[in-house]
Amino acid sequence: MVSVGGLYFVVTLFLGSFFGSVFMLAPVLPLMLVSPAWYRWLTDRIVATWLTLPVALLELVFGVKVVITGDGFVPGERSVIIMNHRTRLDWMFLWSCLLRYSYLRLEKICLKAGLKAIPGFGWAMQVASFIFIHRRWEDDRRHLQAMLQYFCDIREPLQLLIFPEGTDLTENTRARSDQFAEKNGLPKYEYVLHPRTTGFTFIVDMLRKGDNLDAVHDITVAYPHVPPQTERHLVGGLFPREIHFHVRRYPASALPTDGLQLQAWCQERWQEKEVRLRDFYTGERRCFDASGRSRIPPCKSEARVLLIQAASLLYWSAFIVLCCVGLCLSPALRAYFLVVVLFYLGQQKAIGGLELLELACHRRKEGQAGKGEELNKEMKKIVEEECKDIHASEKKD
Repeated sequence: MVSVGGLYFVVTLFLGSFFGSVFMLAPVLPLMLVSPAWYRWLTDRIVATWLTLPVALLELVFGVKVVITGDGFVPGERSVIIMNHRTRLDWMFLWSCLLRYSYLRLEKICLKAGLKAIPGFGWAMQVASFIFIHRRWEDDRRHLQAMLQYFCDIREPLQLLIFPEGTDLTENTRARSDQFAEKNGLPKYEYVLHPRTTGFTFIVDMLRKGDNLDAVHDITVAYPHVPPQTERHLVGGLFPREIHFHVRRYPASALPTDGLQLQAWCQERWQEKEVRLRDFYTGERRCFDASGRSRIPPCKSEARVLLIQAASLLYWSAFIVLCCVGLCLSPALRAYFLVVVLFYLGQQKAIGGLELLELACHRRKEGQAGKGEELNKEMKKIVEEECKDIHASEKKD
């Protein structure tokens, strides 16, 4: 069943991402050919403005309460974020946490490759260089390595969100997790799924080698009331009344360096999550911490967060209206709109996604830089040889 509120929420997000991809992101795409690093710097900030929109809608319009406890974040630090996957929408709800404790422009998400085909949302995620995976490790490993190496090369800090469980918690996925537990002699979980640790250890190892990791943030998310499991529930008007995030921060220097030990470390975090969530859902007060606060204060005051949310809601509402009016009144704008939409659709079929084109541009720039370095070395060698000849001639004279 469709509700007015749910339809307003989904349509606003869709139109914002669709028009934002066409009129805000598309004009800066040529910068990718000139400087991938500057292109990444600029597009991250443009995408971050849209990421505030779901937060504004959820909290200002629909009255969702967000509670954050635990360690909190050190603002701006580079990290891998691991979180249990209670619903298919946890990644979007996390933006309420990151808006207060970090910078939304830093976040990247590791998610299913099929999502990049969604008009609007998928185009924006491609431009944002989210990491798309196919759940085939050999293919995913190469792509992960290329993307992570790129972020290390351009020295752009990131906070990469991954869901080691691989999917959201449902009756079917819990049954498969139980089968895995029986086969491997592991305990059965009720509130989480057994994590897949291969990707996590690979990502942490790559970022540490690239000197682009300060910490791992282990986040446990819980919903005291029935949460929206899928997008369909949102359309039906089922919004979470409260969202609780419990953050544990682990400095990179404190993590195990051995791969097997790091896998065991990740599994231990999920054992803790199972206990933490059991206490949350079975306790009289559904909360992770009675104080309702984190140990590290947020980097933005609630007044500033409220101002950002209000500005986001006003801006994107006006932007969507102006785009609709402009398309109705201006043939030139309609022509531009059509060309950009065809480009987005065509490049995906021809190239596979804008994030792959960005990688190719970076490699080209790196290749040119490498040739430049080789040429400089050759020139330096020639100059040194010329100097030696001059000195030898002077000695003879």
